[in-house]
Amino acid sequence: AVLLLALASIAIQYTAIRTFTAKSFHTCPGLAEAGMAERLCEESPTFAYNLSRKTHILILATTRSGSSFVGQLFNQHLDVFYLFEPLYHVQNTLIPRFTQGKSPADRRVMLGASRDLLRSLYDCDLYFLENYIKPPPVNHTTDRIFRRGASRVLCSRPVCDPPGSADLVLEEGDCVRKCGLLNLTVAAEACRERSHVAIKTVRVPEVNDLRALVEDPRLNLKVIQLVRDPRGILASRSETFRDTYRLWRLWYGTGRKPYNLDVTQLTTVCEDFSNSVSTGLMRPPWLKGKYMLVRYEDLARNPMKKTEEIYGFLGIPLDSHVARWIQNNTRGDPTLGKHKYGTVRNSAATAEKWRFRLSYDIVAFAQNACQRVLAQLGYKMAKSEEELKNPSISLSVAMLFVCLSLVAAPGPVMADKCYGFLIDLGVHL
Repeated sequence: AVLLLALASIAIQYTAIRTFTAKSFHTCPGLAEAGMAERLCEESPTFAYNLSRKTHILILATTRSGSSFVGQLFNQHLDVFYLFEPLYHVQNTLIPRFTQGKSPADRRVMLGASRDLLRSLYDCDLYFLENYIKPPPVNHTTDRIFRRGASRVLCSRPVCDPPGSADLVLEEGDCVRKCGLLNLTVAAEACRERSHVAIKTVRVPEVNDLRALVEDPRLNLKVIQLVRDPRGILASRSETFRDTYRLWRLWYGTGRKPYNLDVTQLTTVCEDFSNSVSTGLMRPPWLKGKYMLVRYEDLARNPMKKTEEIYGFLGIPLDSHVARWIQNNTRGDPTLGKHKYGTVRNSAATAEKWRFRLSYDIVAFAQNACQRVLAQLGYKMAKSEEELKNPSISLSVAMLFVCLSLVAAPGPVMADKCYGFLIDLGVHL
């Protein structure tokens, strides 16, 4: 009964938010010439196409897959407005702590609200976010933005102008401490001044859930889906979320699989990855030129080359600040990478650490549970303890980023004519 009441409350909250924000306002035609530009019309056109052709980017990922690192590849670009996990606020507002998004009803509520918020944020309408911030912002100012410091635009002038500071951009910890309240009006203006908007999320399960946004004629949305070896994700989560994954840690420590182990903590990741990969390989018209699949391991081993591929697919020039950030943050001091959400680390070594943090019993269990997606993504099975712990034996097949075009055509294929995908180098297209 309590659960039903909670779900009913969620539905009422979301309906109220949608009702309150459903009306789209725009400047009335002709009023600007009459000196009345401040007057707004309530009825919006049926389709307001993205005439500016801003490139909207969504990093679709899962927790502990390297998404913070990928987010920085856009955050460091001077012409990109980047937001770190804005859908956290939706989840925190709508989904009760004791269910936390596991039921189908929770998933439907989350997805509907998330799509609405993403659409607004890509339009630089940051006021829409206020519906999900507690306590509500006063005069469009708040100190409750999740991980504000992870966005360089929100930590630099004019959005942040701390007194007595000569720094142009503050580090995340300093940003939260020195910048004070975030003025959403100023932040929205900073968003509009940039040519591209990028958002990272681990709160959308699979690419099919984004179809309504990808097909929206008002957006120019491209999806970068980041995947990682599920065995690596499991190892990283077990170390980072020690309480939530304590039974996996117990298995590692005792050598005995707990009878009440929550296997869905592993299998849900594998199913979501597999569903997205299957969708991409079907080459649906709605994904044409809109979707690129990136393996974390490939990015970690050759970050500059893979970043160039990503920017090439998006059709955005690679900023020198991004290249410099990659140089400074992929060969870093290992002690600086101990923060669980940090991005300074030896990227190639990090991609392989999981092999020494899981027992072979756990790895064999994961391989059996996730064998389909491991094969889809080119990850090899470790056939023994010795093979698992031998770093000279690769557990991933060499993959190549290619354009899978609907129609084979001679000459180079432009990004808007293809699907960005990965194939085994031994496969002939």
